Amino acid sequence: MFQKILIANRGEIACRVMATAKRLGVKTVAVYSDADANAKHVAMADEAVRIGPADVAQSYLQADRIIAAATAIGADAIHPGYGFLSENPEFVEAVAKTGLTFIGPSADSIRAMGLKDAAKALMVEAGVPVVPGYHGADQDPYMLAAEAEKIGYPVLIKARAGGGGKGMRLVEKPADFPEMLAAAQREGLASFGDPVCLIEKYITRPRHIEVQVFGDTQGDVVHLFERDCSLQRRHQKVIEEAPAPDMTDAVRAAMGKAAVEAAKAVGYFNAGTVEFIVDGSGPLRTDGFWFMEMNTRLQVEHPVSEAITGLDFVELQLNVAAGQPLPFTQDDLVLNGWSMEARVYAEDANQGFLPATGTLHQLKFPTGSEFALGDVRIDSGVSGGDEISPWYDPMIAKVIVHAQTREAARGLLEAALEASQIAGCVTNIEFLAALARNEDFAAGRVDTDLIARDLDSLIRQDGPSELAVTLGAIAAGGLLPNRSADPWDAYQGMRLWGTAEHIVALGVADHDQTVRVSVHSDGNYTVNGLSLSIAPTPDGWRVTTDGYQQNAQTVVTQNSVSVFANGQCDTFKISDPLAQDDVQAGGGDFVMAPMPGLVAQVLVAKGDTLTAGQDLMILEAMKMEHRLSAQRDGVVAEVLVTAGEQVSDGVLLLQLEPEDD
Repeated sequence: MFQKILIANRGEIACRVMATAKRLGVKTVAVYSDADANAKHVAMADEAVRIGPADVAQSYLQADRIIAAATAIGADAIHPGYGFLSENPEFVEAVAKTGLTFIGPSADSIRAMGLKDAAKALMVEAGVPVVPGYHGADQDPYMLAAEAEKIGYPVLIKARAGGGGKGMRLVEKPADFPEMLAAAQREGLASFGDPVCLIEKYITRPRHIEVQVFGDTQGDVVHLFERDCSLQRRHQKVIEEAPAPDMTDAVRAAMGKAAVEAAKAVGYFNAGTVEFIVDGSGPLRTDGFWFMEMNTRLQVEHPVSEAITGLDFVELQLNVAAGQPLPFTQDDLVLNGWSMEARVYAEDANQGFLPATGTLHQLKFPTGSEFALGDVRIDSGVSGGDEISPWYDPMIAKVIVHAQTREAARGLLEAALEASQIAGCVTNIEFLAALARNEDFAAGRVDTDLIARDLDSLIRQDGPSELAVTLGAIAAGGLLPNRSADPWDAYQGMRLWGTAEHIVALGVADHDQTVRVSVHSDGNYTVNGLSLSIAPTPDGWRVTTDGYQQNAQTVVTQNSVSVFANGQCDTFKISDPLAQDDVQAGGGDFVMAPMPGLVAQVLVAKGDTLTAGQDLMILEAMKMEHRLSAQRDGVVAEVLVTAGEQVSDGVLLLQLEPEDD
């Protein structure tokens, strides 16, 4: 076994690898950029080495610096995690040249599976079924459009070097093909340095089922069952589960055999995943799945497979990389229960899932001991007080549950998400909890279009509850009961000679709301005419109104207050009631950057006449493209940025001519 390993990654996966390494007594080395100097993975490692500035291209993609750091600090091996350099064959070869061990597959295997077009051709030779499509090298747009016509719409454009939904576009009609092709090529070039795309038939009711494989250097390859990753948004996985709903023994055996054959075709060893697109229009069939791609690394969703097999995949990776054979055969592996994983991101579901930034003033997840149904595991690369920056993927944590049945696992996932509390940054937790409650998901009727079909029901439509506004105002005014043992401290905010009334201004949605709070001598409150009492609990407050009691928690910062109640979080800005309300500059007259990012394309010019909803420009942030559109009809007065320009959050991008009075 290795004595010391360097993890060439950051965040959640770096922490995940370190956890196993520490359990095995293996020393760990972190690498970090300037933005990550105080990150959790740096603090968790035995040693850490700076490799560059915040920009990924100047830090985590600097192979030479990472290898030099590993050599200088005396590491035996390098674990790549996922993303960054994990599937870069040149990096693997460079690691080997220094005498270090790469904890992953060979460069030849990565290269064989790295380009989707070549991989599909190889799978055809190996007898693995593939989706009909064009996988050639000719990238002439007119030729590709003609191939799409031959395949038949809808088609899927995919960057051949892509992954994680990047460089992928669904095209439903010929008129949209040129624009979608250009977008996929841009994203492929930006994310992977390769704009080449392939075209595939889009399966109209698709499921995404992948098979975990493991191989050793002695030539043995096994599969560790399947994961269903059909719950996706913009081709990015949201909730994963293992095993797959409605999977039969016959189909599992067929898919497992195909996955093992795919791995053997490229001499594969270490951890890998073979992904299949599956016909979900009816019961699963042995002739109803097709090879999509192989991920030659550990997957983000590997914990669900660990849960149902009882294995530690990172430990297996280390052992295989050290030359040890797999400690089991295919017949030794058995399924145990059901597992689900939800990816918690800093993103705003009500704003088209725009990535968000902020400081994690509150970061609280449940533990398994809080639930009787099964186990809860949290994999995270951040801690309370950390900042979610625009430089990297906005994942905060993975909530993983394991129980004996699918319904128990689903209920446990819902409960765990509702019990999670994050303040200081907008997250998708409520969206994930709603998805866990979704009727089709609960029944196991999953496909990759489920989220798009049911999006309106998955996104919260109403504003904050009366409880949230009431408790938020009391907390913002510093009027909550004091937890001090001194009985006099319980009477803060009240007067002996009369009722004290406090005016609190909260920023609710897009407007300020004035709340009148009266504190009575008996410690009760009247808030905008509503009478209530508040009593401390071990982790929050119990609010009683008209004999009805509710538990809630509050987090107050200098500029905001967050209220957690009934599985929901409402955050309000704390406003100055004496200050003049800022006037929204012309309503829709200005377009501001909703986040820091790169202006990838400007689609309009000064003097252009616009219609509401028309695309104005494309902003690239957190590895994804985001289209900014006009909020009203109008004429472009000024375009204040150019393509290729880096902009900050809130920067003015474009101005329209004022509307006539």
